[in-house]
Amino acid sequence: MAKPTSTIAKQPAYKWAAFSLFTAIAVILAALGFEHIGGFEPCPLCLQQRYAYYVSIPLLFLSLTFLSAGVRQVAIALLFFCAMLFLANAGLAVYQVGGEWGYWPLTFGCTATSAPLSGGGVTLIEALKHAKVLDCGKPELLILGLSLAGWNVIVSVILTIACLKAAFYTSDPALKRI
Repeated sequence: MAKPTSTIAKQPAYKWAAFSLFTAIAVILAALGFEHIGGFEPCPLCLQQRYAYYVSIPLLFLSLTFLSAGVRQVAIALLFFCAMLFLANAGLAVYQVGGEWGYWPLTFGCTATSAPLSGGGVTLIEALKHAKVLDCGKPELLILGLSLAGWNVIVSVILTIACLKAAFYTSDPALKRI
């Protein structure tokens, strides 16, 4: 017989996985809000840092579903995979932050134009006059002294830890405390 939802939701593994899911959703909604509502255009590295969230959100939802169904091994695998995605994402964000602070040059895919360079009857020269060049080494916005990539480092590390905690709680249901 299946456990009631209220019992499952009180388990530490479920709480950590749910925390990871809702935090990831909040972060990606904030990033999309800064872009579409706030008018901040993301650089190529910023867009790449969203991939971990786009992949992890449905996987975290699935892990919660498998936890609810009692299929622990699949939930553990999904949670570990999400933890590795967020850890890699933290590394990519550290790379961008280091470039922003001048510790190293940003070499791959770090500039782009925000406007299409052809089409619509506009010549290439006219398009280049109006195109804004996005540079990953220059943050458009600082919040409490950190760029959005800097905040992404912090959040990605927290999500890595949260996914690992959920996976370890899932692997050993006898664990009751943090």
